[in-house]
Amino acid sequence: MKIYKLQTPINAELEDIAADKSISHRFAIFSLLTQAENKAQNYLLAEDTLNTLEIIRKLGAKVERKKTCVSIVPPKEILSPNCILDCGNSGTAMRLMIGFLAGISGFFVLSGDKYLNKRPMRRISEPLSQIGAKIYGRDKANLAPLCIEGQNLKAFNYKSEISSAQVKTAMILSAFRADSVCAFSENLLSRNHSENMLKAMKAPIKSDGLSLQISPLKEPLKAQNIIIPNDPSSAFYFALAAIILPNSKIILKNVLLNPTRIEAYKILQKMGAKLQMSITQNDFESIGEIRAKSSHLKAIEVKDNIAWLIDEAPALAIAFALAKGKSTLKNAKELRVKESDRIAAMVENLKLCGVLAKELEDGFEIEGGTSLKPAKIKSYGDHRIAMSFAILGLLYGIEIDDSECIKTSFPNFVELLLNLGAKIDY
Repeated sequence: MKIYKLQTPINAELEDIAADKSISHRFAIFSLLTQAENKAQNYLLAEDTLNTLEIIRKLGAKVERKKTCVSIVPPKEILSPNCILDCGNSGTAMRLMIGFLAGISGFFVLSGDKYLNKRPMRRISEPLSQIGAKIYGRDKANLAPLCIEGQNLKAFNYKSEISSAQVKTAMILSAFRADSVCAFSENLLSRNHSENMLKAMKAPIKSDGLSLQISPLKEPLKAQNIIIPNDPSSAFYFALAAIILPNSKIILKNVLLNPTRIEAYKILQKMGAKLQMSITQNDFESIGEIRAKSSHLKAIEVKDNIAWLIDEAPALAIAFALAKGKSTLKNAKELRVKESDRIAAMVENLKLCGVLAKELEDGFEIEGGTSLKPAKIKSYGDHRIAMSFAILGLLYGIEIDDSECIKTSFPNFVELLLNLGAKIDY
């Protein structure tokens, strides 16, 4: 995909942004804990989340979809399918399903694409194995394909050294099948969508800051009937576009404003961005709108609350490259094991664009304000690398190989760029 420099300013109001991926995954998987029909409006129709719907269908759920409205009726008993459960590119789907299936009677095989099957799963398989789960796979159950033989699980008191909503949710789902009350804690609060949704479903969960107490399920949870808000990680690209393009402004509507999801926006504000967020409704999550307009950015050091901005880090690197001065991101080693090694990928590609960039073990250092140039960059099959450089392309022009990966999370991303006036060749 080749994107040409945008010739006109952005002046737009967007509501048709990709629905939140985290909540879409969880809606589908958590529906299996109920015994009634679950309904969601504005379900994300991206490759990752559609794969999750197909997984629960193979487990026996009845799934119906009319455009973005999804209805799920769970099976009375989870089936042990005679086929592989394909998670595609989604670490969320695979890790959550490991936790869910570990305590379910049956034999299950989880696999994904060539990128997902390189990502570490030991952070899930190891603590689950310690409570009786039987999980088999390459590199001692660290790499997919993974085989899970459901077992009766023991209770646990687990402290996660990684602030990860995927680890937390997997352990919660396994705790529902344990023989007594379980405890989970983490050093920094990770995304808390699971706790919010499960509490709304009347799940036996108690939270106290960084600690959770989870009791085994004695009865099915309350079925869901929700409207899924727009994904703040997806909206971020368009907020950034308005900030870096001259004489531009944008309003992004119906965006999830959960405090664990808006850290990257706060970083932009600290860099001098003219950006405002306002909550318009509170249901099981805070939802509102984001307004952003052209701004001069200054350099910044980012080293705190990294778990809250891990998805936006590649796009923040673009902001760093356009800010005045030297910016750094630290304590972000988790970027090494996302859909790609995002530290290496961003630094390599920014250098191709003429940016002075340096890899750190746990982040990167970027000298902003230099003269950039058009380049051909590699996405490494990572949707967030591709979308981040697409936004830079609006300012300088860019060519991106393997841009199809964008569809894993944001199927109408290119369409929105075209609507804003972008010229794109395939």
